[in-house]
Amino acid sequence: MADVIDYKIIGNDMQLVEIELDPKESVRAEAGAMMYMGPGIKMETSTGGGLLKGLKRAVTGESFFITNFTHEGEGKGYIAFGAPYPGKIICLDLAQLGGGFICQKDSFLCAAKGIEIELTFTKKIGAGLFGGEGFILQKLRGDGLAFVHAGGTIIERDLKAGEVIRVDTGCICAFAESVSYDISFVGGFKNALFGGEGVVLATLRGPGKVFLQSLPFSRLADRVMAAARFQSRDESTGIGGIGGKVIGGMLGGDRSF
Repeated sequence: MADVIDYKIIGNDMQLVEIELDPKESVRAEAGAMMYMGPGIKMETSTGGGLLKGLKRAVTGESFFITNFTHEGEGKGYIAFGAPYPGKIICLDLAQLGGGFICQKDSFLCAAKGIEIELTFTKKIGAGLFGGEGFILQKLRGDGLAFVHAGGTIIERDLKAGEVIRVDTGCICAFAESVSYDISFVGGFKNALFGGEGVVLATLRGPGKVFLQSLPFSRLADRVMAAARFQSRDESTGIGGIGGKVIGGMLGGDRSF
């Protein structure tokens, strides 16, 4: 059985989760996620169960190693883990969610000792090829608390049996094992070519709980890369380049010239 832990989520857009530990209680986390910890916390990094488990985590986008933090002092101990990019932290009580939950790759942040992080494969080749997450997803299994991170704002939906929701493929954060996951193609040549949403949408069919994210990291990264490419094109040398930059800055509202 997983350790029973207390927690609080701090912050709005750049959240962290602070976990309170009783003596001998442990929490496991993705390597590099720890922000701060109190006295008496012992840190131990390993593959979390052998070479194969480390490789499985690496395939899902996580670190090959996982770190266990155990409170070996007296009284209450505490430790905090931070999200890697703007968004929200979701607490999943796996005991209330059927003992397992499926998440996007690299979404795992931390969990009570006793929670297993496994890989799972999409059952249909179309969903694997075009579903945004590829063939491989994460599965969290156990009977305690696990914490995952997603970008932007989180939308929680409880789908009824047979209820369907179509979602941009990158906006899926996590869903129950009872939810059926597939893809559907966007109709119309202009929609597929100029719609900006890709040629497929993910189809989630209930029953089960679904968490959606408004800002997938892939979308954020695309915007950053586009801005970087624009800036690099703006760089030039010589008199003409300097003049162009001055004029461009003035037109853009830069008053430093």
